[in-house]
Amino acid sequence: MINRQAIFKWALALTLILVSYLVFSKPNYYPSGIPNLDKIGHMGSFFMLSYLTHLAFKPKWYILAIILAGYAVFIEIVQSQLSYRSASFADFVADMVGILLFYISNWLYNRYFKAAKLVDSEN
Repeated sequence: MINRQAIFKWALALTLILVSYLVFSKPNYYPSGIPNLDKIGHMGSFFMLSYLTHLAFKPKWYILAIILAGYAVFIEIVQSQLSYRSASFADFVADMVGILLFYISNWLYNRYFKAAKLVDSEN
């Protein structure tokens, strides 16, 4: 039987492949009415990578942050070498914001449910 953590490891691997494909492939430029859509994509991708890494491996927060920061730096280095891409410090910052948003969301989620359990147990 496949356990839950194995499913999250597969989901993480597939997400890494998808994110890598998107950031290394030739971009399709199409008009978008959403300003900074690229940065939103970076934040969302790293939020999801943080979430899946957390569920797959349960690493300490700083280990997860260091590994994903390394991946973010790797992405920008590779993009700087591609003629159809460019490296951007703002993209790296958006990646780090995605990780931070995951941890803020996770903290709020845990805090809410711990408080809810305390209220439920008193009744």
